[in-house]
Amino acid sequence: MMAKLNQAMKDMIAGELSYISTVDADGNPDVGPKISMRVLDDEHLIYNEMTGGQTQANINDNGKAIVAVANAKALKGFRFGGTAKLYTDGPYYDQAAKWAEGKFPVPKGAGVITIEKIWTLDPGPKAGKIFEE
Repeated sequence: MMAKLNQAMKDMIAGELSYISTVDADGNPDVGPKISMRVLDDEHLIYNEMTGGQTQANINDNGKAIVAVANAKALKGFRFGGTAKLYTDGPYYDQAAKWAEGKFPVPKGAGVITIEKIWTLDPGPKAGKIFEE
């Protein structure tokens, strides 16, 4: 089941630094910033895998990923959970390479995350709950 991004979520992803969390085969978590995180469409995020490190290894191993983004001043945020896949060629990779031109290194891959669940990170009674319109 896929979850859909609304305009507030898209705007936050475009305007704030996102962090991706993955897990290895032994259950060890990894988290890191992804300055290239952006919206692919209403149900997918895309980012440029620039280091080819632990995040890439974890995604290749099991495909589990969560992306968190927040605006600290506004006390608003979202967490997007789903399945990630890395592409080293084809249209997703070509799009990632074009996005990086002139500002970032050539990507080692394009990570595409299919969003299956969305949680709110706003403080209060809805904190950490599945997002509902």
